[in-house]
Amino acid sequence: MRSAFSELVASTLLVVGALFPIVNPLGNAPIFLMLTRGVSDQGRSKLARTIAVNGFALIVVSIFIGTHILGFFGISLPVVQVGGGMVVVATGWALLRHSDDDDASEHAKKPCNEKDYMRQAFYPLTLPLTVGPGSISVAIAVGANRTEGSQWRWPLITGLLIGAVIITASIYLSYRFAERIAAALGDAAMNVVIRLSSFILVCIGVQILWNGLSALLRSALAR
Repeated sequence: MRSAFSELVASTLLVVGALFPIVNPLGNAPIFLMLTRGVSDQGRSKLARTIAVNGFALIVVSIFIGTHILGFFGISLPVVQVGGGMVVVATGWALLRHSDDDDASEHAKKPCNEKDYMRQAFYPLTLPLTVGPGSISVAIAVGANRTEGSQWRWPLITGLLIGAVIITASIYLSYRFAERIAAALGDAAMNVVIRLSSFILVCIGVQILWNGLSALLRSALAR
């Protein structure tokens, strides 16, 4: 029983420790708030819940069957990193160049429609903003590194699920109360945080892209 409990705790900490810094829900909260300007508090709460559920599904699928999905389509993990890294760079660059004047003119041309925002719950708010290619690749790696014959041990499966639930809860709470976080920071500090978060997102995308390219280059040179 003690060894089973230890395995459960270790699996939980593995998922949280590996994914939380990459998912970074607190750092993404200001960007989420900027992308949902004009949405009511109720609409933002619904969006946060939907994004959290989508994120949970992506993490769990990546951990348990991610390697099988990639194998079925004949896609290697470095290729996923290269393609996903480019998407993250493009998203971060667009956010970095975004200005309040652009946002104001956009809302002046078209009134806010919460249904339009709900259509964006998966892309880009869940993927790649929240659970992006970096998180997916790490989750796939966590699932692929399970020891042989441990796939059906309940402590391992339970620990992985608990870790995914903790990440999901952090996403929901950070996005649900993003407006309160912004109010505590103030407009000036919030603008700084948004720009820094956008720049960090670009850097993360470049790092993911480079990781994939490095693996592909090493594979090509080894032949």
